[in-house]
Amino acid sequence: MDFLTEEWIYQKNSQQLTALLYEGLMECLEEAITALEQKDYWKANKQLQKGNDILRRLGVGLRYDAGIIAHQLDALYNYMAERLIEANMKKDVKIVREVLQLTTTIATAWNEALKSGASPAQTALKQKTAAYEQFIAYEKS
Repeated sequence: MDFLTEEWIYQKNSQQLTALLYEGLMECLEEAITALEQKDYWKANKQLQKGNDILRRLGVGLRYDAGIIAHQLDALYNYMAERLIEANMKKDVKIVREVLQLTTTIATAWNEALKSGASPAQTALKQKTAAYEQFIAYEKS
């Protein structure tokens, strides 16, 4: 995402910026996986920290007046952040892949909602809920 300029970013609405954050998170996670597989722990650490920063920014941008989905996403983002910290400490690719899968599920739902022109929070509710349920199921196992 090196092509981004400040002017270009200011032209985006909050939903489009959220989509860019998801894209950036997925890129960080993919780079972290590659770095971990190559035993480049410095680069992996940098990418995982960047991923956590993006998750924090996503959490800050939640609108709790939008309903329960905001609370579910907050819990999911917190879970994902904790998992990235754990992955970083353990140098565990499997954990990073888990977070990447969750991110991909959420990003896909978000992007589909953007394409349809509907409110992403409303249209994506089912897929985000599925990601949240996947998180809950994983927590119980």
